[in-house]
Amino acid sequence: MSEALKNQRTYALVGHSGCGKTSTAEMLLFNAGVVDRLGKIEEGTTALDNEPEEIKRRGSIQPGFAGYKWKKNNHYLIDTPGDPNFCGDLPYSLTAADGAIFTIDAVDGVKPLSRKAWTAIEKAGLPTVIFINKMDRDRADFDSAFGSLNSSLGISPVLLQYPIGSKENFKGVVDMLSSIAYMFDENGKLSKGEIPEDIADEIEIIRETMVETIAESDEELMEKYLEEGDLTAEEITKGLTSGVKNRTLFPVCVGSALENKSGSFLLSMIQNYLPSPLEHKDWISEDGTTRASDPDGPVACFVFKTLADPFAGQLTVCRVLSGTVSGDLTLINPGRESKERLGTIQVLNGKNQTPAKDPVGPGGIITLAKLKETFTGDTLCDEKEPFELAKPLVAPQLITFALAPAEKGEEDKVFQAIMKLLVEDINLTLSRDIESGDILLSGMGQNHIEISVEKARRRYKTDIVLKTPKVPYRETVKGTAEVQGRYKKQSGGRGQFGDCWIRLEPSEKGIGYEFVNSIVGGVVPKQYIPAVDKGVQEAAARGFLAGAPIIDFKVTLYDGTYHAVDSSEMAFKVAGSMAFKKACESAGVSLLEPLMNINVEVPDEFMGDIIGDLSSRRGKVLGSDSSLGVTEVKAHVPMSEILQYAPDLRSMTGGQGTFTMELSHYEECPPQIAEKIIANSQTASED
Repeated sequence: MSEALKNQRTYALVGHSGCGKTSTAEMLLFNAGVVDRLGKIEEGTTALDNEPEEIKRRGSIQPGFAGYKWKKNNHYLIDTPGDPNFCGDLPYSLTAADGAIFTIDAVDGVKPLSRKAWTAIEKAGLPTVIFINKMDRDRADFDSAFGSLNSSLGISPVLLQYPIGSKENFKGVVDMLSSIAYMFDENGKLSKGEIPEDIADEIEIIRETMVETIAESDEELMEKYLEEGDLTAEEITKGLTSGVKNRTLFPVCVGSALENKSGSFLLSMIQNYLPSPLEHKDWISEDGTTRASDPDGPVACFVFKTLADPFAGQLTVCRVLSGTVSGDLTLINPGRESKERLGTIQVLNGKNQTPAKDPVGPGGIITLAKLKETFTGDTLCDEKEPFELAKPLVAPQLITFALAPAEKGEEDKVFQAIMKLLVEDINLTLSRDIESGDILLSGMGQNHIEISVEKARRRYKTDIVLKTPKVPYRETVKGTAEVQGRYKKQSGGRGQFGDCWIRLEPSEKGIGYEFVNSIVGGVVPKQYIPAVDKGVQEAAARGFLAGAPIIDFKVTLYDGTYHAVDSSEMAFKVAGSMAFKKACESAGVSLLEPLMNINVEVPDEFMGDIIGDLSSRRGKVLGSDSSLGVTEVKAHVPMSEILQYAPDLRSMTGGQGTFTMELSHYEECPPQIAEKIIANSQTASED
């Protein structure tokens, strides 16, 4: 098995939305003989985009998987989404890979979203081959796209293929290692040709640059290159292979996936330059212990994706970390303290599942059906030598919507339907707003939420309505007041009597609520004091101005009277509530709004528009920083002004902007804004 594993490749296709990753995957599968015709995204016929929502929107919303053989060697492919709405779990897919194919297109080159994807590859430490796609497009500009790799990513790209022609005249490539030209026919098949005279001199210069770049990555090679002025073919190959694996060199392939141009070249580069699973650095567990990527070691598998299949039910997609996995194994899930019997081991090719013919070693991407207690992020391992892989960090959710059933009374049905989606999508979170009772769904963007709801409707026949969530306003006390709360009720027989004096005053921000008992001489019996406290808390939770909870205040109970017969806990609770309301009226209350910390990353040319837009949203820009053509803007913005910022940012930047945000603090709401909120609250309460 070790010999087969040396030649095995497990890699992820990564890049920005629209660069053609899924078409690239289709080209690779076609050249490897997995599919017999090239599918097209526009026609919904690609092997890896098979969810109805993917076909409808013409783009990936979840990773796609394929296993195939190239020159008798096993390859496992993970096609990752590029849309920021759906790539929140990219760190999980990259954890499962040994290398990456970073795809950019010849029209746009490296975009801001490309940089996000590249940063994820860097964090995962994956050796990478770069594919410049769409050389056939009208606005294709190879020089600009290739140049952006260094100017925007700061890397040393090694051009292994130079395009012959571009746009509609893209007809071949020059292999820089052999200095041989290859021409494409109309089906993408290759034939040897002559290097065109008009680029022959340029090819010589580029080849010299390639050799020099490879030499610079290795001290011995650099010495020889300086002495002799050239390197042998073997030395070039050895230096390139070593440089790719230690991430100092990044070989570049060019082509057109839609026209099947360069598929075999890219497959060979994957085979020649990306590492095998045996070369993967040791895996690190939650407790800091390590596990080698060894086929003879104890079994450990990392679950990096869970899928829902309409026929097979839940499918668990795993990367084999160590050991050798065969059918009918029983492994433990240490994170959930449970056991799982694996059953038949399968390999996914799009939506098709094929039983694995042989045991699967490290690097294998396998699929297990009907596991009961194992989900994304879990590790399955040998009971005798347990191992739980440290989970990758994922980005926080950016947007929240409230969910409601189309018909009243079906709230639980909505909640249960969305809960099922959480199993396969770790970037969704579901919660209930204690104040409003709303069901809240948080995700990576508006498209993410909308498509998730669409999926729930289709699968679970649940009619769900999306609503903008309520802003969690707060209220706080402005001054100090001393008031009496007196509750007396007599209606025959035993009455109700409670009487208390309280002092209300503001506290420092973040202190919350403080209750002080200053009763002396038993004027309010001890058993009734907690009731006053409870009455104050309940009144504060209901708010005074707009129904928002009152925060950061101190109440001191310092006097009162009671009746030996008519007093009760209930009477003193009502008295405490009455006293608090009167105190708020005397002391004054202001409305607070939540402010968000927001970080926006956009191409430099959009910086002015973004700062102007944030200011128009009552935002306070804290600063900006530009690097490699991308500006990061930091600001404080009221939550009410930014609830649906994702689609607005996408519109302003043509989809090139990204942002993150989190709650910063509360500030007093401007009077004109507060008046509207209070009026709306009163209208809603009357309804």
